[in-house]
Amino acid sequence: MKAEYGEAVAKALRAAPDSVQTALFKQLRLLERDLRHPSLRAKKYDEAADIWQARVNSNWRFYFRIVGDTYRILKVIPHPK
Repeated sequence: MKAEYGEAVAKALRAAPDSVQTALFKQLRLLERDLRHPSLRAKKYDEAADIWQARVNSNWRFYFRIVGDTYRILKVIPHPK
């Protein structure tokens, strides 16, 4: 599996702290290897829209869809606690 994202996610990343950028890239590498990796805490976020949520760190999350052999990252945002 591979992960990809568009310009909207790239823009959000540029605005995010460096630590979030570093953590996201680490988490994406883990995602590409194993959706069930414990540090991701990946779960189905919206069953109807087929959107998943996973952890960047304790304060940030990323949302994605699984399309064929690709994880399409939809957004990266601070965790709405």
